[in-house]
Amino acid sequence: MALPSDSRVVRRIVRHYLRYDPENPFIFISALLAFLGITAGVMVLMIAMGIMNGTQKEFEKKLFVMNYPLTVVSYGEGVRHSTLEKIHEQFPEMKISPFYSTQVIARYGDGIQGGILYGVDFAKEASLNPIFAKALEQNKTLPPSRYDLIAGDDLAMELNAKIGEKITLFFSQYQAAGLGTMPLQKRFRLRGTFNSGLKAYDKAIMYTTLEAFQKVLKKAPDRYDGLHLYTEDPFGKIKAVKALLPDDADVEGWWQQNGNFFSAMQMEKKALFLVLLLIILVASLNIISSLLMTVMSRRREIALLRTLGATRREIRQIFFRLGVAIGSAGILAGTLLGFGGIWVLTHFNIITLPADVYGTSRLPVDLLWSDFAMILAGTALIVLLSALYPARKASMTDPLNVLRNE
Repeated sequence: MALPSDSRVVRRIVRHYLRYDPENPFIFISALLAFLGITAGVMVLMIAMGIMNGTQKEFEKKLFVMNYPLTVVSYGEGVRHSTLEKIHEQFPEMKISPFYSTQVIARYGDGIQGGILYGVDFAKEASLNPIFAKALEQNKTLPPSRYDLIAGDDLAMELNAKIGEKITLFFSQYQAAGLGTMPLQKRFRLRGTFNSGLKAYDKAIMYTTLEAFQKVLKKAPDRYDGLHLYTEDPFGKIKAVKALLPDDADVEGWWQQNGNFFSAMQMEKKALFLVLLLIILVASLNIISSLLMTVMSRRREIALLRTLGATRREIRQIFFRLGVAIGSAGILAGTLLGFGGIWVLTHFNIITLPADVYGTSRLPVDLLWSDFAMILAGTALIVLLSALYPARKASMTDPLNVLRNE
């Protein structure tokens, strides 16, 4: 009686081969190891990619606050106020904060620390810099002053200066003093401190008013060293902003100012993905060995199926689907465990990080759907390729030789 050419028969045989066979326990153990290997590989890949993306986004958020989406810089005598008005007219929704900048040395008591001083409009800067805005809210009892100073909390700690106390800043410019010259200096009142989460910024950045720069350093009120721009779409607006600038000015995106850093993180992410994909590749070897052992132990059954009318294609489908079933079960279980692990790491503070190094004490996890799709695609491809050779080997079984030897 011929075997009916029906996919239901193929599925029934696949289910039969997936059951535990007490006569050949090693085949089941090998298939189980393949399943566990793929499960572990998918789970680890998902969690690792989520941690890499979360860490990168956390650094982007910190750098984004202190570097701003777009920054207009001048290579000449400064950015004209008319350029600011032109940008505001073209993009009324864009927040703009003009600034001056210079290097200074801060001294308070016996403490001394170098840093970068920015002159900004406090209201405009606060509108696009939440860290700066929070620092302004620390002490509302102090009356506003032209020589107010907002500094990083690490810098204030190094100087041992408290809010309300006066810090002396030494500038790189010189002033006449008797028969010689001495560095220009001015006392500023510490109005507030900020914590950006990055020690390098908190130890070196200071802010004061535009009027202080204009008074102390004789800056022209209608020209600035640059402009801080905030927009939700910096990638799409950068070319349009650049078209409005004169020849002696240019605009930089936050990704350009830190391009090497994020390029290194992207390379590290790709390398980690390839290395962890080896776990799945090793697990796929168990699929191959399990299917080959199944083929060797079921040679007589394959021969009988062939004599009953099963085609080589149907035999190939049986063992191909058997490998795909093992791999798919591993992918499904790994996906569930991966999402479960991400949920646990997101909602419970299991792993604590040093905040001064990573900018956050919680482990940041954020799995992108594109990375998840890439994990599934890579794993599925490995599983499909692993099932091809054993399936082809099974379809090449010669029923006459097998039955003659039996």
